[in-house]
Amino acid sequence: MTKRPPAIMIQGTGSNVGKSLLVAGLCRLFARRGLRVRPFKPQNMSNNAAAVEGGEIGRAQALQARAANVTPNVHMNPVLLKPETDRRSQIIVQGQRFGHLEASGYRDRRTLLPFVLDSFHTLGADADLIVIEGAGSPAETNLRDGDIANMGFATAAQVPVVLAGDIDRGGVIASLVGTHAVLEPGDRGLVRAFLINKFRGDPTLFNDGITTIERMTEWPSLGVVPWFRAAHKLPAEDALDIASDSGADAAFKIAVPILPRIANFDDLDPLKLEPSIALTMAPPGSPLPQNADLIILPGSKATIADLAFLRAQGWDLDLAVHVRRGGRVLGLCGGYQMLGRAISDPAGVEGSPGTVEGLGLLDVETVLTVDKTVRPVTARHEATGLDLAAYEIHLGRTDGPDAGRAPFTIGNEAEGAVSTDGRIMGTYLHGLFTTDAFRQAFLRKLSPGVAFDGLNYEAEVEGTLDALAAHLETHLDADRILAIARAGI
Repeated sequence: MTKRPPAIMIQGTGSNVGKSLLVAGLCRLFARRGLRVRPFKPQNMSNNAAAVEGGEIGRAQALQARAANVTPNVHMNPVLLKPETDRRSQIIVQGQRFGHLEASGYRDRRTLLPFVLDSFHTLGADADLIVIEGAGSPAETNLRDGDIANMGFATAAQVPVVLAGDIDRGGVIASLVGTHAVLEPGDRGLVRAFLINKFRGDPTLFNDGITTIERMTEWPSLGVVPWFRAAHKLPAEDALDIASDSGADAAFKIAVPILPRIANFDDLDPLKLEPSIALTMAPPGSPLPQNADLIILPGSKATIADLAFLRAQGWDLDLAVHVRRGGRVLGLCGGYQMLGRAISDPAGVEGSPGTVEGLGLLDVETVLTVDKTVRPVTARHEATGLDLAAYEIHLGRTDGPDAGRAPFTIGNEAEGAVSTDGRIMGTYLHGLFTTDAFRQAFLRKLSPGVAFDGLNYEAEVEGTLDALAAHLETHLDADRILAIARAGI
């Protein structure tokens, strides 16, 4: 077997310590040094997926590939778990649907390790450095036997580990020292250093904390990373992170209900950055704001269950009032399916076979099918003649009279549906708002008096990745990180 390139694995003391952004920043940092860098995450759990060549991967890995200036592929995230219920997830292996995993079968994931290692070695064939992201925390020792995401992978692949702690949530000394205490000696020995992330204030105030951690763990510090204020400009990993930074007095207001299995919510990323838009993410227990100009029903990994949840929240009534007042509605993927008259699941794809009544705002019906559509596309918006880059990830097909007024075409295929009055629209296209010209034209059509021309989304993302790399270069010992990767185990 060809010798693999140097690799470094960023693990965290818990979820949401900033591993994804750290990896993205390091990918851009080392790519700017001229290295062929590849991101890798053995196992991800997310409904925010990206359609890439060969299938789908976690959206975070697609961003990390962009940071590394390479085209994303399925080997960058060989195992993707997409939660469908609290106890069951769909398994995507090397981009393709593989089956389902019940919570009780956690340890069965060891059977997926050969796929993970195959992808790891495949990825390394043309790389100078692999930057690996862990998942959750290695301190979850109750899950160690079946682990392929943290120390289980690091041990099998023999890669050194850097442990990241999040000081913003508090208890960072205890979390790092506690992780050291509960790890088995073999796993503990894989950790070569630690870093502190998300510091607010004067980092010198934490000097004694660094000394304490180094003394109690015998791990050296790689640095203290201050809070990166521009992080909100990059695609969010959690729908709760989408909250708008624009003021409530912005000219155009969009509301989005937060569904339990919301999926592909990166659709909203360009909208949250548009200066003229106030984007409100409505949490469970709160009504949809009635001053919204547009309500977006987002994608869902469990459309029928999320539709039932939407009704239980009374959001269907809020939608009906919004529409009666002349408001507009856009349904994306699962949200598109909900807008129709009915959703049929004859094969029991989402649970028990059957048919449920939709919201009835579009004259279409959806039949869920076992076959899954996963593809990047170039679509044309018929009303403006503009082309846009997008992608599809969905089960099922939707048809009916309103589909005869399809707002988009993909080649010779009609795509989506529009109501007779033009105020309700549904589409399977994800990522459609990343194309500036289309986004601006679409929004201007909804609100002609508002200027939607203050954002170059792609340039914003690129500039933020560069700024993130510079931020890490300033506050971390990047040379030492590279030396750790090159030294190996």
